[in-house]
Amino acid sequence: MTDTKREYLKTWAKKAGIRAIKTVAQTAVATIGTAAAMGQVDWLMVGSASLLAGVLSLLTSVAGIPEAPKETE
Repeated sequence: MTDTKREYLKTWAKKAGIRAIKTVAQTAVATIGTAAAMGQVDWLMVGSASLLAGVLSLLTSVAGIPEAPKETE
């Protein structure tokens, strides 16, 4: 693997990870807010919905991340 490709993958992983963490946090806040309005927070649901959102964010990032520089080669 070339240094350019390695650097691109490192940048992509960092950007995708940050995006996924933000998505997990946003989903947790929305799920907790909705559940609290209904009277009871189901922490298992909050965790599973947030985890799923994070996985989906990473899978979406495979198509490309605008913040990451394009791979050259």
